[in-house]
Amino acid sequence: MVEIDFREKRPLYEQISSKIEEQIIRGFIEPDEALPSVRNLAVELSINPNTVQKAYADLEQKGLTYSVSGRGSFVSNVESLLPVKKEEVLTELDSVVTRALTLGIEGKVIVDRVQRRIDK
Repeated sequence: MVEIDFREKRPLYEQISSKIEEQIIRGFIEPDEALPSVRNLAVELSINPNTVQKAYADLEQKGLTYSVSGRGSFVSNVESLLPVKKEEVLTELDSVVTRALTLGIEGKVIVDRVQRRIDK
């Protein structure tokens, strides 16, 4: 379900949270589906359960999951969150393009780079 890279600079909980978030947004994990228990995921990834708990808390704070006392964490219905998430990404893209232009990167180079990524 989740793979982490111990060499990556981002904290482990952020890696876990972002990978589960991606799976939720893409519909690989359905609404009301249970996430693996904190203990099971921690064992699977060979990490401290507190790290998994922190990732799950992050997902819940973002509104992507909800917890049921004694039962675990479950995926929220994210239909209403998708437009917000898409707008966040587009705002981030605008910011990156503005930075690139400020640094003197030509518009054609930016467009070519984006197109290459789309074609992958």
